[in-house]
Parts: sequence; structure tokens; C-alpha cells
Amino acid sequence: MDKRAQILLKTLVEHYISDGQPIGSRTLLQHSGLDVSAATIRNVMSDLEQLGFITSPHTSAGRIPTQKGYRLFVDSLLTVQPLENKTVQQLKSGLTSPNPTELIANAADMLSQLSHFAGLVVTPKRKRIAFKHLEFLALSEKRILVIIVTSDNNVQNRIILSEKPFTASELTQAGNYFNAHYSGYTFEEVQQKLHIELKQMQTDMNKLMSAALEASNQTDADDGVVIAGERNLLHVDELSTNVASLRKLFDIFERRTSLMQLLDNSQRAEGVQIFIGGESGYLPLDECSMVTAPYEADGQIVGTLGVIGPTRMAYERVIPIVDVTAKLLSNALSTN
Repeated sequence: MDKRAQILLKTLVEHYISDGQPIGSRTLLQHSGLDVSAATIRNVMSDLEQLGFITSPHTSAGRIPTQKGYRLFVDSLLTVQPLENKTVQQLKSGLTSPNPTELIANAADMLSQLSHFAGLVVTPKRKRIAFKHLEFLALSEKRILVIIVTSDNNVQNRIILSEKPFTASELTQAGNYFNAHYSGYTFEEVQQKLHIELKQMQTDMNKLMSAALEASNQTDADDGVVIAGERNLLHVDELSTNVASLRKLFDIFERRTSLMQLLDNSQRAEGVQIFIGGESGYLPLDECSMVTAPYEADGQIVGTLGVIGPTRMAYERVIPIVDVTAKLLSNALSTN
């Protein structure tokens, strides 16, 4: 592709991202800065369409970028803008908690707020995290609050339902037993030990410990991926008018398996990664793109964060949001 065609494609993509309307040759003539005739622009547009970089929707005289066009734009033509200082300060102030779980949740929120799309963060694997303390508190006759404290001082609260009422003394005894036998073990080790040892315990204690184990499993499952701002996508024109696409997208959010696979793959790559439409094989929607970056703790990559939005997103703005958030989260986790 010659320089003139690159300039016209860049101008077309930027204008389409900005206003969402098909771009005609007259608009390109006004904004490309090229000293050429309208006929020349129409010829170049025709060539770009034959190459698969742009397409004409319905009967419109204007063109819009294809997935292939977006990919070329992002890889070769995009000019990334540095974040404004006030945006960086906003990110820094939002990532100051001493609690790693809160830091990660805040990072997802900040990604969503700043991009106006969905922000997500894959949390560090909990295999190396050990139990420090567990406590049972009666909320009502058969509702029990389980407070789980891990070795990194992360606190998780879960409510379990019991078939029989337990006295405060029995709950204290159960907590003491759990702490005496399992404190210092990782989540996986506790699950293995409980599975074997529960069979040897009395019936009532067995049920209570089984419920606590389920609570800890739920804690571990929740640590897979934190998503914030999914509802922002309801206001994206390309998605809000297509109920089937929205249903697919929210099904992905709910099941999370595909997201986890995609983000795990991103974790093995360096720097910011951009997945446009269905090219990743995990996001089945051509209307969506994902911008991701790995983040670290103490020099080791421990997770991935990113933004999911429409293919018609302002990549030059979203990319630095994701990049800076990953760096600030890495710094905050390492400092803690």
C-alpha cells in the first residue's frame, strides 16, 4: 500500500471511530490533507475495498473499516496519545489500597470509568496463598458468616446455610479446629486434607466444615477475573441495536471461560495486546475488540488486565489507559 492509500485509510478509520458514520470521498478530500482530485480518492477507496480494508454498508455511498482495516490501522497507522497528567493522577489515587483484592477491583473500575467500556482484571492465581485464620459467626439460627483470612491478609466473607443451628461455643470450637489443623496450608492443600479428614469427623462438624470448604472454593472461583462496567456496553450503538450480539457478549461475561483463556494467553506476551473482532478465537463477536496488558508483582507477571469495547473504539486513548493501569497496579502490588 502506498503512502497516499495509508493516509486515506488512516483518515477514514479515525473519522469513523469519531462519529460512527460511513465516510464518503468528499469528507476524505476535506480532512486527509492530500492535494488530489475527488476522482483519485474514489479510485483509491475502490482499491482499498477490493483489498478488504474497507467496505460499503448496505447502499451507502460511504465506506467503513473492516476487521482487516482496523488491524492494519492499529498495527501500522495508529498514533497513540500519552495520557493527560490528571488522568494519570486519577489512576494513582485509585490504586493506593494496601489490600491486593481491593487494588484489583479498583483497577477494573478505573479501566471501566476511563474507557467508558468494560474493564477486567485476571487476578493472581491463589495456589501460593495460604490460609491464616478462619472464623464462624452466627447471623441467625441457620445462617453462618464465614470470615476467611489468608496469609496476604486478604479478608473474604461468605454466608453459609446450615441444616441445624450451632451454638456460639460450637462455632468457636469448629473455628479453633480449622485453624489448628489447616492454618498455613494453601487453598489446594486444605481442600485435599479436608476431603480425606472430613470422613473421620462427627456428622454435625462434617457438614459445617463441608460448607466452609464450599465457601473457600467460592472465594477461589471469584478470584478468576474481576469485571466492571459491563453495562457500559449497553450504550454502544453497534451492540445495543443487536440483541443477539449482546446476549452472546454477556454470556461470555457470565461463563468467563473464554475470557480466562484469552487473558491467560495475553499474560505470556509482552506489553499491550490488541484483539480485534473474532480474530482471537475467544471473542465470537466481530463488533468487539479487547486491549490487554500483563501486570506484575515483585518482578513476576501474575495476571492480565484489559478493556472490552466495540471495534469502533478510540484505540489511541484506550491503549495508554490499559498500559499505564498495568504499570501502576504492578507498582502498587510490589510496594504492598
